[in-house]
Amino acid sequence: MTETSAELQFLVWSVLLTFVLILVPATQSVLVNGLKVMAGPRDSVPEPGVVNKRLRRLAANMIENMVLFTPLVLAAGVAGISNQWTVLGCQLFLGGRIVHALVYAFGVPWIRPVFWGVATAGMGMIAWQLLA
Repeated sequence: MTETSAELQFLVWSVLLTFVLILVPATQSVLVNGLKVMAGPRDSVPEPGVVNKRLRRLAANMIENMVLFTPLVLAAGVAGISNQWTVLGCQLFLGGRIVHALVYAFGVPWIRPVFWGVATAGMGMIAWQLLA
């Protein structure tokens, strides 16, 4: 059995983070609206509160970023590209996304875009290695 690359391990951790970010607003909706309402067709669910809307935007934003990050990591793996820059890119992506999630969830102004930029720079580093 071959060892999983660091980049693929970061991808798996990023998938787990995405799952948690989807699970949090879903769980909050169940707590607010009840399991019976949320397990049904949800045709007449009350409008979500401000925090739930923010958490849903956070989850959607993470999914959007995973659409970009995932093929970069997989392409690097298929191409056999794994070096300090691809690993650093993955570290920046996951670390940036974790801090971004916390800052976004707690509604801290002005800082969130910085960590979005950190994660995006990480993806750029991987792309750079693919194009070099």
